[in-house]
Amino acid sequence: MMETPLPKAPEKRQVTAIIFLLLLWEAGSATIKYSVLEERNSGSFVANLAKDLGLGVGELAARGARILSKGNKQYLQLERKSGNLLLKEKLDREELCGDIDPCILHFQMLLKNPVQFIQGELQLQDVNDHAPEFLENEILLKISEGSHPGTSFPLKIAQDLDVGSNTVQNYSISTNSYFHLFTRNHSDGKKYPELVLDQALDREEQPQLRLTLTALDGGSPPRIGTSQVLIVIVDINDNVPEFAQRRYEVQVPENTPIGSLVITVSARDLDAGTHGELSYSFFQYSNQIIQALDFEEIQSYHMEVEASDGGGLSGKCTVAIEVMDINDNAPELTMSLLISDILENSPETVVAVFGILDPDSGNNGKMMCSIQDHLPFLLKPTLENFYTLLTEGALDRESRAEYNITITVTDLGTPRLKTDYNITVRVSDVNDNAPAFTQTSYTLFVRENNSPALHIGSVSATDRDSGTNAQVTYSLLPPQNPHLPLASLVSINTDNGHLFALRSLDYEALQAFEFRVGATDRGSPALSSEALVRVTAPRPAPSWCPGRPSRATW
Repeated sequence: MMETPLPKAPEKRQVTAIIFLLLLWEAGSATIKYSVLEERNSGSFVANLAKDLGLGVGELAARGARILSKGNKQYLQLERKSGNLLLKEKLDREELCGDIDPCILHFQMLLKNPVQFIQGELQLQDVNDHAPEFLENEILLKISEGSHPGTSFPLKIAQDLDVGSNTVQNYSISTNSYFHLFTRNHSDGKKYPELVLDQALDREEQPQLRLTLTALDGGSPPRIGTSQVLIVIVDINDNVPEFAQRRYEVQVPENTPIGSLVITVSARDLDAGTHGELSYSFFQYSNQIIQALDFEEIQSYHMEVEASDGGGLSGKCTVAIEVMDINDNAPELTMSLLISDILENSPETVVAVFGILDPDSGNNGKMMCSIQDHLPFLLKPTLENFYTLLTEGALDRESRAEYNITITVTDLGTPRLKTDYNITVRVSDVNDNAPAFTQTSYTLFVRENNSPALHIGSVSATDRDSGTNAQVTYSLLPPQNPHLPLASLVSINTDNGHLFALRSLDYEALQAFEFRVGATDRGSPALSSEALVRVTAPRPAPSWCPGRPSRATW
């Protein structure tokens, strides 16, 4: 663990970066952890990734480095040339994490060439930007005049959206002769104020008191919030309402409609008349309890219910509600890298890199990823919920030039939800096929005394490749008989393979001759093939002058 040097700035605006480099030999990557204060401006410096990862200047840009976050929300941006990691926007810890502490934002860095993942965490540190706040400007407290000194009376707490030492740390009450304040530490980490009676009350002497309750947080300087406490002294009512249970627990599915019955609590009071008549209310009220349930936002609620009798006394119980997850979110797929054109004959080529996410919990949030059967592609898990799509082997464009691939992400919930993502992969041609003649040999018949430049026949070859790799050029190959004046006998059209006689043929001089033609494609390297061509002249009709010598004109 080491600390990176920080730019000079006011103490409250400093960014502390703590880096953990943990080599993960299975994935060939490292985990980096940084810490930054919330409310820093967009563009604020977090760290130099290139330096922290031991990479050279420009290596992040050369390798196509990219910052990825879960889902589509990006909190960080990377200057690939300098290697600086910056805040993309001002971050509010309370908005992103609520009362969760520590507040961790996960991200990944993708290096495209070669493909490598590096996991990262950004811890968002709290600043004291919220003051304690009471939900009510005035707290009404009814206390029996028969209460004994030493009796404590819980007061409503103040809320502070900050966490740690920046949240409420202490309470105080204005100076008076009857009460002092005691701050109780609760098991949930919160501090609860209680009024403690110091001397007996007399309603006839003083029917009510008004005190100021102050909440202080642990900031420097501390922020405060206040509420007025109105204490009404009531006649003796010697039985306090009591609930059948001090704590009620219930589980509620998140799709329960608003207005549905969740649980029934019950209290009783042994007093008679109005002192035994009970009414129920929330002791600590919050708007959260009257909105639709969403497990992905809030998993549990804790509230206090108060039962008050007609004489002003009350009892309290705690209701703990656990929100049960249902499978109401289909998996999400975020494509990070997609290569839609790949060369044939290239084994195990990376086609796509993508991440999947399902905000549900348990089996509802577990996912399976698949593609269609009988495709020459395979899915390979990389990091948690990240996959790479590869070619399973070398592809052959001449067999199939395009693939339509459907990536299906299915959760394991009930019912199962799925998301399909369609991509098209085109196979690019390489010059792996030589031209092929339609025949291995050709025989051409030419009558003697033909006209020069006469079209005497054609050869034809085709190439299974595409583009320039399939364009064929024809040529005459050197004759195996060095005495055959091939160059003066025939020519070939290099574009279409048409053969022409260059002069008049004389059967008596040369009845037949053979030569080879070549077909060459235009593919780095060019491929070629050859065929044999035999030219023969039919025997001429008998001459009217037998025995007359013939003249050779070939």
